[in-house]
Amino acid sequence: MSRSLMLALGAVFAFPGLAAAQGPATATGGWVGPFAVIAAGIGMALAAGLTKACHSPTRISTNASVSLEKVGEGFKITTIELTTEAEIPNIEEAAFLEQAETAKKNCPVSQALAGTDIKLNAKLLKG
Repeated sequence: MSRSLMLALGAVFAFPGLAAAQGPATATGGWVGPFAVIAAGIGMALAAGLTKACHSPTRISTNASVSLEKVGEGFKITTIELTTEAEIPNIEEAAFLEQAETAKKNCPVSQALAGTDIKLNAKLLKG
């Protein structure tokens, strides 16, 4: 029988004119857990891709939920589910979703965790 544990932590990035990004690590200077790194990685990759495509995000919020399951005598991260919400002026939803999928695929953190099933739920907020 498989037991699983869901753990979640997120990061919120505000982009006033893309001058700064704020998240748990930069705002407090404190310890950052691995789930915050996962959430921050996709958020920053999305922001970089959007900026390169001439879209300026106002806000990107990403949460990472991680499934940790008992496998044999140890534990394994089996699934990472990313939930991203973004406020981006003057972008079509299809273009946003394409940028989000590209960010997930090209994010250094996602690439490092390529052996894990990573799912992305992206939502464009009207702001």
